[in-house]
Amino acid sequence: MRAPMLPAKRLLISCVIVTAFLGSVQAESRANEDPSAGSEKSQRMSRRVGNQQLHYLLQEPPGKTPEEGWPLLLFLHGYGECGNNLLEVKKHGPPKLISQFDDLKRCVVISPQCPMDSWWRTETLKALVDDVLTGRDDIDKNRLYITGLSMGGYGTWSFISRYPDYFAAAIPICGGGNPFNLPANLPGRKRGITNEFLPTGLRKATSLPIWTFHGSADRSVPIQETQTLVQLLRDAGSRNCKFTNYQGAGHVAAWEKAYSDPATWKWLFAQ
Repeated sequence: MRAPMLPAKRLLISCVIVTAFLGSVQAESRANEDPSAGSEKSQRMSRRVGNQQLHYLLQEPPGKTPEEGWPLLLFLHGYGECGNNLLEVKKHGPPKLISQFDDLKRCVVISPQCPMDSWWRTETLKALVDDVLTGRDDIDKNRLYITGLSMGGYGTWSFISRYPDYFAAAIPICGGGNPFNLPANLPGRKRGITNEFLPTGLRKATSLPIWTFHGSADRSVPIQETQTLVQLLRDAGSRNCKFTNYQGAGHVAAWEKAYSDPATWKWLFAQ
């Protein structure tokens, strides 16, 4: 008569079976991956700038590098994705959608993560892009782009207000200029908020192609924040600023609509 199996032994056998099953699932998943999706890896800035040394997700195209080099896109996430888990930057926008659009597949995408209780800092972001460019010779420096949503929209406006000639085009979504215009961002409610936006600097960005998006029903960042900046540019003589107002759309819907539209990416990479 066979002796009854001890609980510990049963548990060990169960673990072995589950591990083997998961291993086969993962192997099958790797075998079914789209080879055209390129590669992605975690990177870290080589030095601290502005009291930040950002981690970032680097997504690179597959195949042979074009003679002129790859375009490069800097993506800035929103306040909800701050922290120290780099996977959070793939919740929205280009790093999430890269496999769905050929234009994104043929681009180097860098997606940094802002630390918790902090804000995008222009000098840090510029140092990050410079860092990436210094380390490789396969980037077309005439085709550098920036986009961001919510807090990332603020970061995008701030960057181009300080360096209007750095990028070839910009797509800020549901952002604004001075974040302290929003009551929810006042000290005591959120920590780490800074204002680096320069209205006088944005007036110098009249030749920069910009396509900005906002939802009319946005309760987090009122659409007036974008309208003010668009008017500032147009008063300064810009004819390169496009503005899409999604009627009835809320905060999240603005970037979901903008980023899921192939026309957005066609326009960006044509600049």
